[in-house]
Amino acid sequence: MRTILAFAARANRTSVLGMAAALALLPTPAMPQGRPASTNRIDVASLPLVGTVDARFQSYNVEMAEVTGGQFWKPYPPAAAGALPSTGTTPFEYRAPIDLANARLRKLARALGPAYLRVSGTWANTIYFPDEQDDAVSSPPPGFKSVLHRAQWQGVIDFARATDAKIVTSFAIGDGARDKGGVWTTDQAARWVQFTRSLGGEIAAAEFMNEPSLAGIGGAPKGYTAADYGRDFRIFVAFVRSTLPHMAILGPGSVTEVPAPWGIPPLPGSIPSAALLAATGPGIDAFSYHHYGAASLRCAAMHMPQTSAADALSEEWLARASLTRAFYADLRDRYTPGKPLWMTEGADAACGGNPWSGTFRDSFRYLDQLGRLAREGVEVSMHNTLAAGSYSLLDQETLSPKANYWSALLWHRLMGSNVLDAGLAPTNGLHLYAHCLPGKAGGVTLLAINNGKTARQIRMPRQSLRYTLSSPGPASASVKLNGRLLELGANDTLPDLAGTTQRAGAVTLAPETITFLAVPSGGNAACNGVPAF
Repeated sequence: MRTILAFAARANRTSVLGMAAALALLPTPAMPQGRPASTNRIDVASLPLVGTVDARFQSYNVEMAEVTGGQFWKPYPPAAAGALPSTGTTPFEYRAPIDLANARLRKLARALGPAYLRVSGTWANTIYFPDEQDDAVSSPPPGFKSVLHRAQWQGVIDFARATDAKIVTSFAIGDGARDKGGVWTTDQAARWVQFTRSLGGEIAAAEFMNEPSLAGIGGAPKGYTAADYGRDFRIFVAFVRSTLPHMAILGPGSVTEVPAPWGIPPLPGSIPSAALLAATGPGIDAFSYHHYGAASLRCAAMHMPQTSAADALSEEWLARASLTRAFYADLRDRYTPGKPLWMTEGADAACGGNPWSGTFRDSFRYLDQLGRLAREGVEVSMHNTLAAGSYSLLDQETLSPKANYWSALLWHRLMGSNVLDAGLAPTNGLHLYAHCLPGKAGGVTLLAINNGKTARQIRMPRQSLRYTLSSPGPASASVKLNGRLLELGANDTLPDLAGTTQRAGAVTLAPETITFLAVPSGGNAACNGVPAF
């Protein structure tokens, strides 16, 4: 999210959510080192159904800047320990367009399918899509900042088709996409949609623009207001209903406005989501929002809210996803009641992610966020990104899996669309989430996260298959599954992700580990007839 560079320092504010965040910082009683805490009994057969998520719940972003090529977040120097120098140094560097035909990239993405592929970001707000005669243009016309060539968009469509992904995007809204009076026109959108159709492609869902809450620094015209957005959004809705009747309209797609010290502050030209929603009227099919719990070290010199590797497993850090969801769910209930909640962009930190976002330390946030959002009623969660920036699932140079990719793959295979109540709220270093096991009638999977420094125990009255993730080392981008390092084999073959037998009874969860416990014969009636991906 490039626009974070313009964020000003957060002023002190208080609210119910801010008080909740502060309470989460209070210390909890320490337990004896190495001694399991009191046992929690989990009878998977009786866990009640609390909701369902989209079959493409776990999804990912490929930034528009990756597709076109352009300035993107500069990788950290080796062993980065602090902010990048601010004097004479930019946090960006040029990156060539991503090769969406790369065999490894497609194979690893396909293993996460079905998914949504969101191609958007701040760069999409000012993208120029040329007509066929002008496709060779190297520079965009006035009012635009970059060019999306037809072959590049065809690459997105081909990639989506090859990986069982459905495309989600947003449209250009800058000065170049407007008439002389500053009103948004459908010319660029219509040209883009027509080309997509000519290739047999489809846009499944779209936001009108990326992060309208930051309109002033996101490419919108100078002085852009909520009333302007409402006028343009109504034009957009009419265009979609007549031209793309099967496309879901998402919105507003704003980013982390939570009134807490780590929330994104209001900036010159910012528009609160409440004002945006009041101005638009009906038209949204699903309420979308973005979540970042902090800004990365790249933006430390800009005095943006920060976090540290030492806090990556803390209760307060993990709870931030819930606070952002609660903030936007309240807006949803006030302005678009009953609409589904989608988180269409999120990662550990804006500005490309922190240095440790590719290590196992961030897998606690990654999986805990999926678990809590599914239980709290969010139907889709899109990670930023698949293969760019420090927060990517795959290394952006080698496309090798990082720790969160293996976490994503296990979630995909073991956590189905039916969400169960595991009976214990995330607290004191033990987080439990439960879903139906894909393809196994009555089957249940329990996700047990021990983010504390002491062993914990739960009691499972049924035998299960155990998948425990642990770290090979503090700064390692790899991960161990049941003590074995996960890595690609010859010809990029995925390793066998087999579980080990866990007998019924007490299950010990080692400190700072993540464990999936799959119970194929769980006997849960809510899980009868569940599909396999």
